[in-house]
Parts: sequence; structure tokens; C-alpha cells
Amino acid sequence: MITPSIPQSSLQRGLAAAVAAYVMWGLLPLYFRALHDVPPLELVGWRVLFTVPVCFAIVAMRRQGTEVRAALTDWRVLGQLVLSALLIGGNWLIYVIAINNGHVLATSLGYYINPMINVLIGTLFLDEKLTRVQWAAVALAGFGIALLLAGAVETLAVALSLAFTFAFYGLVRKKAPVESVPGLTVETLVLLAPALAIVSIAAAGPQGTSLAMGGNITPMLAGAGLATAVPLMLFAVAARSMPLSTLGFVQFLSPTIAFVLGLTVFGEKLDPARLACFALIWASIAIYSWDMLRRARTAAA
Repeated sequence: MITPSIPQSSLQRGLAAAVAAYVMWGLLPLYFRALHDVPPLELVGWRVLFTVPVCFAIVAMRRQGTEVRAALTDWRVLGQLVLSALLIGGNWLIYVIAINNGHVLATSLGYYINPMINVLIGTLFLDEKLTRVQWAAVALAGFGIALLLAGAVETLAVALSLAFTFAFYGLVRKKAPVESVPGLTVETLVLLAPALAIVSIAAAGPQGTSLAMGGNITPMLAGAGLATAVPLMLFAVAARSMPLSTLGFVQFLSPTIAFVLGLTVFGEKLDPARLACFALIWASIAIYSWDMLRRARTAAA
């Protein structure tokens, strides 16, 4: 991979942020499993509502209110953040629905595919170049995805939806000239009105909102703000500090954790089509990783 020159300090900061974000995301199925009784749309609404005060607190602590106001008054930047808000909001909803329906392996596959989508986006929009070996790895991953058409279309739909929404979210956030915390704050403000509408509709129903369930539901719904804001802010830092293709490489942490959870904690089974798809994806990751390491060693020699 031939990438633009980036300071070593920026790369190190981005790598640390990326690792932390992807480990947190890998463990999220356990969090949402505990919130299984909350309807997915309402859960996303509460995620947005409880993320807003977390963002405001961090903005106040870091004295970034001026940057938030600048993003809200710059129509070009605001337009970018509206788009990124819609992408991440859709990603959240797809993910929660998949977890609630027991498709943890499908979410794992989606985030295995996402790095390959990232390298293609980096090539098309960010002038990042792929070697022939890396193109072969992408082609192998594509063949693995195609196998799902033979017997796991539902898994394919979930995986591709997650992969594309998050890949384009990363692209938009990389291009938007706004720092991670102010950007996330504006994104949650964009989603605030629909989130309030969703929660209000739930409250008007015969059972009221999920906050009335008692037990651990209320604190866990409130904690969803931290569980949402912290890894997203870390991701935004990483996306602006390192090449998108390299960021995609680090993302293998998250689906690996989810894959193990799907097989163990959630007890999902691997049918032949999905097993073959995972095997080809892993092979493509191995080839891609080997080529990156080989080129790094050559450059250092």
C-alpha cells in the first residue's frame, strides 16, 4: 500500500485509538444481549439521547464549544456531518437488529468485509494505491462474499449493510474538517429529533418506555451513551490520524472478538456456506497482511 506521508506521532496516536475502539466494539454484543428486551428502534433512540450529554460534557471539559458552533454554522461541514450522522444511525439500527435476532456471526462477517471495502474506497477517493498482491486479496474476499448467495443470503444482507454504512461513515468523517468530539456532538444533535420522536412514541404505548422495566435496564440504557460515544470518538481520532486502509487492517480485532462470542456465548452454528466464506475472508486477510508487512520491511531496509 502506497500512502501519503504521515508523521510518526500521528500514526502512533491513531493506532492506539483504533485498537481501543475496536476492542470495545468487539465486546458490544454482550452489552446489547443484556438489553434484548428493548425494541431495537427504541434502543437506538436511547443511545442517541444518552450520547448527547456525554458529548456535551467532553466538549465543555475540552473547551471545544467554539468548534461545535463553527461546524453548525458552516453549511458545507454541517452537510458532511448530517450525512455521517445518517450513516452511523443506520449502522447502529442494523447492528442492534442483527444482535437481537441472534446474527452475531453476520455482524462479525460484516466487519471482516469492511476493511476490504475501506481499501477500495481509499483507492477510489483518497488516492491510496493497491499492489497486485493486495488486489488479489480483495478479489479473494469478494469470492468469499459471493459464496453466501448460495445459502446464506440473510447473512450476506446484514454483513454488506454493516460494511458499507460504516466504510462510508469513515470516509465522510475523514474528509470532514472537524475534530472527533465536536464532530460526534453535531452528529448526535442531528439524530436528536428523530430519537426524541422514537422515545416519545414508545412512551405513549401501553407498556411505556423501556426505562420502566426496572432492574439493570435503566443503568444499562444510560450507559449506552458512554458505550456509543467513547469508541466512536476514538475511531474519529484514528480516522483522521492514519490512512483509511491501515485503519481497516486494525479493524480485524473487532470481528474476531465477535466471531468468538457468536460461537461460544451466543451458540451460533457455522453452515458450509458461511464457513467457506469466513475461510476465504481469513485467507484474504492473511495475504493482505503479509504483503503489508513485506513492504514495510523493504521500506525499512
